Amino acid sequence: MSGTSLDGLDIAYCKFQLNDGNWEYEILNAETYPYTEEWENKLRLAPLLSGRDLILLHNEYGRYLGTQVNKYLSAHKNFEPEFIASHGHTVFHQPEKQMTFQIGNAASIAAETKKTVIADFRSLDVAMGGQGAPLVPIGDTLLFGEYDFCINLGGFANISFKKNNIPVAFDICPANFVINKVILDAKIPVKDFFCVSNNSEFLSCDPDGYIASKGKPNMQMLNKLNEIKHYKIPGPKSLGEEWVNENIYPIFKEFNLSIENTLNTFYHHIVMQIQDIVEREEGNKILISGGGAYNKYLIKLLKKHISKTITIPSKKIIEYKEAMIFAFMGLLRILQIENSLSSVTGSSANSIGGSIYIGKTI
Repeated sequence: MSGTSLDGLDIAYCKFQLNDGNWEYEILNAETYPYTEEWENKLRLAPLLSGRDLILLHNEYGRYLGTQVNKYLSAHKNFEPEFIASHGHTVFHQPEKQMTFQIGNAASIAAETKKTVIADFRSLDVAMGGQGAPLVPIGDTLLFGEYDFCINLGGFANISFKKNNIPVAFDICPANFVINKVILDAKIPVKDFFCVSNNSEFLSCDPDGYIASKGKPNMQMLNKLNEIKHYKIPGPKSLGEEWVNENIYPIFKEFNLSIENTLNTFYHHIVMQIQDIVEREEGNKILISGGGAYNKYLIKLLKKHISKTITIPSKKIIEYKEAMIFAFMGLLRILQIENSLSSVTGSSANSIGGSIYIGKTI
């Protein structure tokens, strides 16, 4: 799993079992391989490439993924996966144009690892008129049903819950994708802080929300962010880098606040968008996962403004829940069980997404 926040490549070794009609899961082991500065730049700049160069990167990144899996398996020689499920890395996501593209050629992964690989989980849903996102709710429904709301604070904040017993899910608003870019653009020396960031001399995240906590919300900017039309549209809906470029950064540029005040205002924006949804829906138990669960200041704001019970799970679930659910989606694909929900994505029907490549030599 590689998310838009570019934290690194998540590899999770998972086990699933069906008992009395209920799915059980276990993350047996998981690791994150931070991107080098070179790979981070390649992925960040991928949308600007020509068609030819994007295909070359698609293949190169697939080989990179296969190499990283081999490295992981070499370090854990007792692990023998039945298959590899790969989300890839999203470069383009414009479902209104029936287009979504995750690089990381699964054929290259299969060739490198000699394993069966399932990938390209979004394309079928988009071709059927859906958003192709979010896909994680199939896992939220079947694996985390004890919670009323599952919220992932990744590159984008997304939510899944049941309304009238029907699964509903959508992207709420941008999160780490925007926060990390603001930090990167500011070129803040790592030596001034207490964390190391991808072997770079500059920060690539807001450690514990420290920088945002030093600012104050600008109410005019906050109101303008909250008035963006997307937030008034009911789901299914999804977000991507293109949307952020058109809707978020122009507002930042218009107000031109200090980095502390910009981030503080944006944090309040995230909290208010989440609050607006969970407070008007039934249910009390909220599960928070994704890298944002480590952001102490953001979690503090959420707990301050939301009256419902917020649970921060174990480190494995925080960091690897999405990777595990894509492994689960790969299992459903092999079993030919629906792994994409039309009530979530808006497609014409539920579907069984994913392309399969057999890497073993016959």
